[in-house]
Amino acid sequence: MKEFTKAEEQVMQVLWKLPQGGFVRDILEHLPTPKPAYNTVSTIVRILEKKKFVGHRAYGKTHQYYPLISKSEYSSFSLKKLLGGYFGGSFKELVSFFAKEHDMDIAELEELIKHAAGDLEDKDDE
Repeated sequence: MKEFTKAEEQVMQVLWKLPQGGFVRDILEHLPTPKPAYNTVSTIVRILEKKKFVGHRAYGKTHQYYPLISKSEYSSFSLKKLLGGYFGGSFKELVSFFAKEHDMDIAELEELIKHAAGDLEDKDDE
């Protein structure tokens, strides 16, 4: 899997929010101002499709685009890349870094651990 460019990520964030996917005009509508040109968004979506991140349904000459990977799949990939590139693959090092950077106290760290444990339990139930 490859990383998104900033523009690709913005488009994917919109597509992940649209339950049925969206047409270029729908994507454009959800992008922040200043809005890019219609043709720019269309080009970005076609690039994402070529990279196998996006699929489409054809309705005549118009296409409705939808994500082929979930936000959680891409989040997992990005986190692994971040861990490997900056923290030697260690989640412990990542958490330690954020704890120091955000001056977290023990109560906040315990809350983080409880939250993570709850997420793990939720995954076990699936």
